[in-house]
Order: sequence, then structure tokens, then C-alpha cells
Amino acid sequence: MSEVRGHDHAACRAAALEAATRLTGSRGLKLTPTRARVLEIVAESHKPVGAYDILQRLAGERGRAAPPTVYRALAFLVEQGLVHRIDSLNAFIACFDAEHAHEAGFLICETCRTVEEIADPALFERIRALVAAHDFKASRATVEIAGACAACRGARKAA
Repeated sequence: MSEVRGHDHAACRAAALEAATRLTGSRGLKLTPTRARVLEIVAESHKPVGAYDILQRLAGERGRAAPPTVYRALAFLVEQGLVHRIDSLNAFIACFDAEHAHEAGFLICETCRTVEEIADPALFERIRALVAAHDFKASRATVEIAGACAACRGARKAA
């Protein structure tokens, strides 16, 4: 999702937190205050955020924050599908459709660092078919496409 003038990131953060509360509750899991705050930090924009950045934010808000606390919270959020890890950036982005199990890929703007999630079942079915055709057992797969979003391309044309 490209940066949109007037976009309400607070609404995105609230929606992610509401979905996380419903999802973890339905699974009999706890959305602890730390897990919830880490999710809020990640969901505040559509840009990837690193674990160190989250750690700094928590430390600024709560005093000293321990790295294992952040990493455990992120591991939980990723495991529950509430946050995705962007491997190429060593960063995390909130999933805004966590209540529906899906495989996701990412369009990463190299200019503004905005990330858009793509979830196309046909794409991932084709990937699984290719993996099977090569008699390969995949442990995980991530589709990350780097380039320029429409807003950044438009800004370049206007300049």
C-alpha cells in the first residue's frame, strides 16, 4: 500500500489489535500487553520495522526493555499470522488479514520502503507445484518483489 494522503494509520493499528484480540482469544492464547504493544508498533505504518527499532520504542516508553522480550513477542505474532517477517529487510510488517489463513508475498518499494502484501492462492499453488515437480521438500518460501510503487514512480515523472 503506497502512502496515501489522509490515510489513518491509527485505524490500521486499531484494526490489527482488534483482530489479534479476537484471534488469540478464539485460540485460547494470551495477547499480553507486551505482545499487543509490539503489534501496535509494527502496525503503525505500512513500512517494515526492525526488532531493534521496536526495542528502542519500548525502551523509550517503558524504560529498559530486554531484547529477548521483543524477539519472543515477534515470534508469537509471526506464529499466529498477525505479523509477517520480511526476510530481505530483516524486518516485520503487520498482517491486516490475519483472521483468514493465507500465504503472503510482498511488494517492497525501494524508494519509500512501503510494503504491500499480496495474497494470491494461484501464485502459491504454482510455487508448490514447481517445488513438487523438482522433488524438493521446502521448509518455507517467501515471495518478495522489490521495485517502485505507483506513488514513487509518479513523483519521479512529475520531477
